[in-house]
Parts: sequence; structure tokens; C-alpha cells
Amino acid sequence: MRKLVFATNNIHKTEEVAKILSPDYEVLNLKDINCLVDIPETGDSFAVNATLKSTYVFDNFGLDCFSDDSGLEVEALNNAPGIFSARYSGIKDDQINLELLLKNMEGQTNRKARFRTVISLIQNGKNHLFEGTIEGTIRTSPSGNKGFGYDPIFQPNGYEITFAEMEMTEKNNISHRALAMQQLISFLKQ
Repeated sequence: MRKLVFATNNIHKTEEVAKILSPDYEVLNLKDINCLVDIPETGDSFAVNATLKSTYVFDNFGLDCFSDDSGLEVEALNNAPGIFSARYSGIKDDQINLELLLKNMEGQTNRKARFRTVISLIQNGKNHLFEGTIEGTIRTSPSGNKGFGYDPIFQPNGYEITFAEMEMTEKNNISHRALAMQQLISFLKQ
């Protein structure tokens, strides 16, 4: 089994990606390689933030790795929270961020939204980018207890349930991260 470093401390993301890449790859996260630094995401786009993280690991640990930056873009909020999805309220708290988003959506009739992921793979010193998006709508109240982040209020187009109501295997077949990961996997298998 080949090893890949995923430049994240997010256990939920690591678990999702590990299931997608299993059984071909063992996915290691930052803690596994003893990288205890919170790598700054100071970019102005998902692509820049993803590249900052993967480059940091490559430059400091000499390991090929990949990283992602993901977020929710809500049309009625001018694509906010976007790159600030994890800290929309000013702090990293899924519940508080979700509640703030619902408050900001009160009275909005346009509920269109998308989840977007950009993956940066640094392999042999070269950066490769992969992107996945899934369109959907924002529910007026949370539903479901699986997943994380905004999953309880995001209903993907063509479904009657939220990400938080889906089994992980179902979500992994259609999610923004899964779509970007499929591109990454295809690239790695070339």
C-alpha cells in the first residue's frame, strides 16, 4: 500500500479521503508526520490556500503530499462564506458558523449554493490542481447528524436529503471533495 500525506489536521476530512483512496493508499495527515503547525491559509482563493498547505509540507518535510481547500458558496450571500467557511463567524466552530449562515439567509428566496473543493498535489516538486463542485440549496433548518460543517443544511440537487442525512459512502460518491479526489486518483494512476 502506497502512502500519501494529506496536509490537514481535520480528522473528518482525513476519514472521508481515506475511504475514497482505500485500498490503494494509506492516507497520513499532518499529525501522523509530526507536523503540529497550523499552516496559515492567507490566500484569496481555494487554489492558493490549498497550494500554500501542500507547499509547506513539501518544503519542510520533503514529502510529496496533497491538500485541499473547500468551502460553501451561497449565491444570495455573494458566494460567502467561501474561503472563510471554516471561520465564518470569526471562530472555528461548525455549529456557530451554521447558525450564522442560517441567520444571514433569513428571508432569502434564492437558496442556491455550491460546495467547492480545490486539491493541490505537490509531486516531484510540481504542483497539480484538481477541482470539484456540487450544486445544491440551503435548507431553512438543519437536518441529519452525519457529516460535519454545513452538511445539515446543504441539500444537493437531485436529492431530497441533506449531506448530513446521507451515509458516508453515498456522500463520497457525489461530494465536491469526491469529485476532486477522483481527478487526483486518475492522475496518480497514470
